[in-house]
Amino acid sequence: MHVVILAEFATASGGAEKVALESARLLAEAGLAITYVQAIPSPVDPLLDHPNIRRIELGLPDIWTLGRIKAAATGIWHAAAARALEGVLRELPAAPDCLHLHQWTRALSPAIFPVLSRLGVPVVVTLHDYAMACPNGVYYRFDRGEPCGLAPLGPACLAAPCDPHSRVHKLVRVARAGALRQALHRRPLHVVHVCDASRRRLGDLLGGYALTHHRVDNPVRVADGPPADPARGDAIAYVGRLTREKGADLVADAARAAGLPALFIGAGPLEAELRARPGVEVIGWQAPDTVSTLLRSRARALTAPSRWYETGPLTVYEALAAGIPVVVSERSGAAEKVRDGRTGFVVTPDIEALTAAFSALRDDVRVGTLGANARARFRAAPMTLATHAAALRSLYAGLAGTAPGAMHHRRADARPA
Repeated sequence: MHVVILAEFATASGGAEKVALESARLLAEAGLAITYVQAIPSPVDPLLDHPNIRRIELGLPDIWTLGRIKAAATGIWHAAAARALEGVLRELPAAPDCLHLHQWTRALSPAIFPVLSRLGVPVVVTLHDYAMACPNGVYYRFDRGEPCGLAPLGPACLAAPCDPHSRVHKLVRVARAGALRQALHRRPLHVVHVCDASRRRLGDLLGGYALTHHRVDNPVRVADGPPADPARGDAIAYVGRLTREKGADLVADAARAAGLPALFIGAGPLEAELRARPGVEVIGWQAPDTVSTLLRSRARALTAPSRWYETGPLTVYEALAAGIPVVVSERSGAAEKVRDGRTGFVVTPDIEALTAAFSALRDDVRVGTLGANARARFRAAPMTLATHAAALRSLYAGLAGTAPGAMHHRRADARPA
């Protein structure tokens, strides 16, 4: 089987890229021929170094580096990017059995969907966020600091000043969302949800499209070795972008109120503000292996108190697998993998609830029990790399041959050189 994986980067700078890279490697190791198409030039992750993986770089710029007017136009409909992608797909040795799209908003735009439809093979899109429905991509009111409840592109949505940047950005994103609706109109598409909550929410928001819904957990790379000993940890750990919508400020305030240090691994708009607070340590972005080591040596718990409807933060699952308790927002898709009071805590994203949870983590015995339960439960229903690969192979096998071929390809062995 030959599968094209389309993403915008070839390095794990975020959760979506990490899933794309992990899946490419897993499928290649399982014997599938993988063509990994990256839109934007970037460092190449070693995961793509495999004889069954052919990597193609489109060489497109991040649209937000092009200047406001050109960025706006290409963000709405990037015809040149669509032509570049179509040229690459036509030059493949043979038509793929399936194409799996992970990202499209930074360089590709809705213009690629007619191209993918003309390919004549099943197209799968993993919904790492809400960009398929919501103009700002996260279904969140940045002007109010709360999740959105409006119908996308309805009158109230169009009037809402919800964009994190400006009303001009909102207008561009509304135009992009409108273009997406036109591009997807009556075109069959398979969408993968990474959590049950996302499937329920987006199932309602995407009712106008010709979609087939699937459910596949994100892959979790489990480190070898003994379980973590969180009772020896000294801090509440947060891993990710430092923003208010992800609750970074809540972590600092609640940890201080609970009498525990807060360790932030990441960077973002709140970095300077957090560094200035007592009891806070910010160490910036770190390599995955370093993050794992830090969590095992420093974390009494990992927390992800998102104010927005986060779909499935990988760091939560990785902590559970290691035997580290987690404290997650009830709005996060990760909450469905946590047993409140047994493997961690599921809380409302506010100071009071977080402070209560963090205070409970001062008890060494309780922390040890929560961590042991977390690891045992993860092992009983693992979200491992092998589980993810098996789910994708089953999905692709069921879809192969269900769409009529249309795009002409050169005749050759589809296996990468």
